[in-house]
This record gives sequence, C-alpha cells and structure tokens, in this order.
Amino acid sequence: MHTIATHCPYCALQCGMNLRPEADGRSVTVEERTGFPVNRGALCGKGRTAPAVLSSRVRLTGPLIRSHAGRLEPATWEEALDAVAEGLARTRREDGADAVGVFGGGGLTNEKAYSLGKFARVVLGTSQIDYNGRFCMSSAAAAHQRAFGLDRGLPFPLEDIPRTGCVILVGSNLAETMPPALRYLTELRENGGTLIVVDPRRTRTAEQADLHLAPRPGTDLALALGLLHLVVAEGRTDEEFIADRTTGWPEARAAAMAHWPELVERITGVPVPRLREAVEMFCAPESAMVLTARGPEQQSKGTDTVGAWINLCLATGRAGRPLSGYGCLTGQGNGQGGREHGQKADQLPGYRKLDDPAARAHVAGVWGVDPDTLPGPGRSAYELLDALGTDVRALLLMGSNPVVSAPRASHIEERIRSLDFLAVADVVLSETAALADVVLPVTQWAEETGTTTNLEGRVILRRRALTPPPGVRTDLEVMHALAARLGVEKGFPTDPEEVFDELRRASAGGPADYSGISYRRIADEDGVFWPCPEGGEGAPRLFLDRFATDDGRARFVPVAHRDAAEVPDEEYPVLLTTGRVVSQYQSGAQTRRVDELNAAAPAPFVELHPRLAARVGAVDGRSLAVVSRRGRAVAAARITDAIRADTVFMPFHWPGEGRANTLTNPALDPVSRMPEFKVCAVRLEPAEE
Repeated sequence: MHTIATHCPYCALQCGMNLRPEADGRSVTVEERTGFPVNRGALCGKGRTAPAVLSSRVRLTGPLIRSHAGRLEPATWEEALDAVAEGLARTRREDGADAVGVFGGGGLTNEKAYSLGKFARVVLGTSQIDYNGRFCMSSAAAAHQRAFGLDRGLPFPLEDIPRTGCVILVGSNLAETMPPALRYLTELRENGGTLIVVDPRRTRTAEQADLHLAPRPGTDLALALGLLHLVVAEGRTDEEFIADRTTGWPEARAAAMAHWPELVERITGVPVPRLREAVEMFCAPESAMVLTARGPEQQSKGTDTVGAWINLCLATGRAGRPLSGYGCLTGQGNGQGGREHGQKADQLPGYRKLDDPAARAHVAGVWGVDPDTLPGPGRSAYELLDALGTDVRALLLMGSNPVVSAPRASHIEERIRSLDFLAVADVVLSETAALADVVLPVTQWAEETGTTTNLEGRVILRRRALTPPPGVRTDLEVMHALAARLGVEKGFPTDPEEVFDELRRASAGGPADYSGISYRRIADEDGVFWPCPEGGEGAPRLFLDRFATDDGRARFVPVAHRDAAEVPDEEYPVLLTTGRVVSQYQSGAQTRRVDELNAAAPAPFVELHPRLAARVGAVDGRSLAVVSRRGRAVAAARITDAIRADTVFMPFHWPGEGRANTLTNPALDPVSRMPEFKVCAVRLEPAEE
C-alpha cells in the first residue's frame, strides 16, 4: 500500500514521517521521510511509537457522561452533545457569559485553535479563554514583541544553526526534549563552531558542549547581564550596528554595568573565568546565536531574562544579520500556531491584539459579526484555572491536562472539582478528563487533516491516513454541533481546509499573515514560513533588513536581576527545578500509555547530588519526599554528580504522589503571566517505602 507523508504529533520540531496504512485499515506503520528538511528522516522514540496511541486499547472510543451515581458511563453522541450544550447554556444564562471558560491546548492544529477562539467569542460570548501554551514560551514571546516587534520562535530556519560560529543554548536539553534537533549542534561543532550550554544540570546536551555553565536556578537573568557587562568592559560591542539598527542602548548598558562579574559569580555560582571564557567564545566568530527554552522562560521574571539575552545579541550585532540572532525553542507541537490564531486570552487570528479596534473590525468582518459584540481580553491560563468554581462556573477543555501540568497542581485539581460543569474533549481519559461531567472522544493526528506551525514558523500539513473509530469525532465536528445547539447554525465548518481558508482571510494583514499559504503550497514546498501575504514567498529569515517595529529598529530594554519569587531559607533550604525526560512527553497523558516508552521511563524520580544526599540521608533508588509550601511529592532518589549540590530535579510527566507540579510555584511573570515552574524552595524528607 502507498505511504502518506505527514508529521509527528509531539514536539514543535514537527518531524516529517511517512505512514503506511496496514491492511486492517485501523493501524499504521511509521517509516522514514528523509526529504523533510527539519529532521531528515530521524525520529525519536516518541515519534516511532506514536501509532500505539491509536489503539482502541488505550484511547477513548465513545462519549461518557457522569451518572447520578458519580461514575462516567457510556452515552450516545447526541446525549453527550446535548449535555454539554445545556451545561454551558445554563451557566451563561444564570451567571453570565464570563462564567463560562474555555481552555485549549498547544497540540491543537491551527484549524482547531482558530475555531476554538472563534467559538469562545462568537458562540459563548466569553472573554475567559486561554491555553496551556501560556506555560510554554509566553515569556519569550513577550520579550520578542518588546525587542523586535514580532514574535516567531526562531526567526531563521534550523539549517542556519550549524553554519553559525557559536551557539549559547540556555535552559534546553535538546538531547531529551527534541532528540532529532541535536544533530544541528553536532554539525555546528563539526563545522568548527562552538557550543555553550547554560543549565544547572550536566545533561546529555551539556555533555556535548565546549563550555557548560551551571548557574543556580533562577539566576539566568544575572548571568546574561554579567556577560553583557564584560562585553562592554572589554570593548566588544558593535557600535555601528547599535547606532544604525537599535534604540535604547544607553539605558540597557547602564543596567548591565551594575552587574559586575564578581557580583554575578556570587549570585549565579558561575566563576568569573568561566564568564570571561563564554564572552570570548561568543564574540570571537563573525556570527553567533542565543537559543533559549523553558529554563530561563518559566520564571516570574522570564520576560526580562529573555530580554537580557536579546540585549546581549543586539549589543554584539548578533541579530538581524545572516547566521546570527536570538531564537526560542518552542516546546509543544503547535505552541507557535496555537497562540497566533485566537486561543490566547488577548489575541485574535493573525496575532492581532484583541484590544485593537482595527483588528477587531477586520476579524469581525470575516466572522460576520458586530465588532462591539466581541469580548475583551480575559484571564491568562493560570489565572483562569485559579478562578474555576468561583467566577468561572463551567469549563470546556480541549487537548490539555492541567491536573498534571499546571503549577500548584493540587490546588488546580480542587478548583476543577469545584466547577458546576466540566466538559473535556480528548483522545484519552486523562487525569483531567476523569473529573469531567461529559467526555467527548476526538480524533488523533493520523485520523484527521490539519496544519501546525513548527518552531521555525514553518506551516506544515498533517494528512489523514486512517479512518477514525466509529465512536470518535473530530474537534471541528464537536464545535460545529455545539455551535448549532447554542444557536449559531453557520460559521463552524467541519472541513479543515475550509476552516484554513477562513483563517487565511482572518490573518490577512496581521503580524502572522497566512493569507498566501494554502494546503497545495504547503505540500509542494515542504511547508511555508509566515508571514506570507497573498502572493508572497514566505519568510524563512526575519529582520535582515529591518525589525518589525514602527521605526524598523530593535529596542534594547533595560533590565536588572531580581530574586526568584521563592528563595531557600531555613525551612526550605533546597532549590527544585523541573523538566522532561526523553521517553515521556508533557503531562504524559499519551506517552504513559505506550509500553515501550514506559519501559524506558516508568516512574518519576528525584535527582540530587551525592553531597546533598548524604546530608538528608537519601539512598539511591529509595523513596524520597520533596516538600514545598504547596504540597508534598514522593519519588525514588537518583543520586548523581551531574547536578548542583543545592538543587534537585524532578520530571513532571506523572500524576499521583510523584506529581512534580504539586510543588511548583504559580508566581507569575508580570508581562507574560508565565508561572515560575523552574524554581521554588523545597526540603527533602525520608519517605516510607
């Protein structure tokens, strides 16, 4: 049988793969797709085993409704849709439109994300919509907007990375989070370039580095400012670039000069000679890049932290030039496209601002509604979840599992349980879906067609390879049926290409302009980079001539180091940081159902240094309790000298007693509203086996 070219359903690389349908019509085999430029055939274990979640053994195959006895029991689609429509309508009728919330996911296709934002604002009339992508790269997005006037994760394609002179990789463990991308760093070094990795752990990625800087968690901002201080002090600034293409340098320079090397060493724990070595490596070649990920971004000062790294690039002329620049490594599969087209609380399709009258008029015209009927900006993701059961009484949730993934997760679980009504559309019965009043089983990546936008800003097409099981419907079909029941008969087509064509019109003229992109173009060109206006070529590389600000100049933003929201004290003397492992993904709702992945990563753990282990009496492989001001988690100790002695690490993929996000701090960045996942104060205690 023929193969179907498509893409992996997991991370933002959106690796190309071929699917070969089996004779039974219910399963597929993954094969290499060497021609797709992002991964060139390489796949990680998650991609290779992705078809396992298509099995009816692990997925939802029919709607469920909670009975009077409190159990989720099988129901017909008509019963389930009627129940959802009634639950949402009743709340809106009794408590107002903003008492109904909508929570989306960074794995939804562009078509679904667009329709969900439209559904919230046109059908429900609520401002209360956000998505779990807020927890992904919102700090980098905010910093991008402030400095460059436009947010696209990478303003250049991945293929440029091996050809630059030096890469500083901050808070990213590509070897485990995006394994096929590690080849770009390997090729960089093979080409004579150098790699600096900033991470409190000596990860598999850090082991590849020419220089590993291991700062104390929560001090990345001071580190970036210290490097910029040395750049100025050593006369390494690019004064011509600063004068011609930037504004705000005097203020940013003054802020950096307040962070002298010895002070930065005291704050970060990184020795001054290592700081000087990093500056030499970064400034010596003609080109260089800084790439950040969740490490510096998931902090209560994440926007300023990313801004400091951008300032370093601007001051050295490492932005707006070939093979140079700052980029963010988006995490979720469609984390980029998911926020561009309306899932985010303050945005309309095309990355337009919801409070911009011209943007409202344009999108309302495409939707055929009065601009005055569109609600204003709503709460950010954590604030929306925190309001459940109080101001927000009912919730429609699609493609997210906040019971595991949200910070202060025990509290969020309580808020979800306190809702008057919860409807969840998902592929599997996640920990959040298990709390719902109605569960709607929806199709997966191989059973539907739709577009996503990868970390490069490349819009790609996932193609349907299988017929979904009879009891499963697409998210577009769900929204179409609910809209009709709630009084909106038109405007929610079920054909993804028809939805994409409307998205193109809605995005036209906006910062994320997709109007020149079509399914045919994507197929012919291995994806098309936005912005791409009608008749345009697409834009693989941004900012080479001008930045996206009104005057075309990048903006320096003066920033100063400040402590994390929580610092160690006598009661909680240790720092906790969280992250991922190679064989699980995000909340684990899907990967924890794959036998091969579970065999490789079966359970959570607590990684700690031998000196810390000796101090608290931890034994390798034995249960250890980690306690924060928000709760207690228990997992097996994993003792290693690959982590700082003042820090412990936990992966966040598991529910139950090993749930890392029971511990994490929901302190929010004032600009991006990103929670501080990456640093909080904890203590360690023995735990009963």
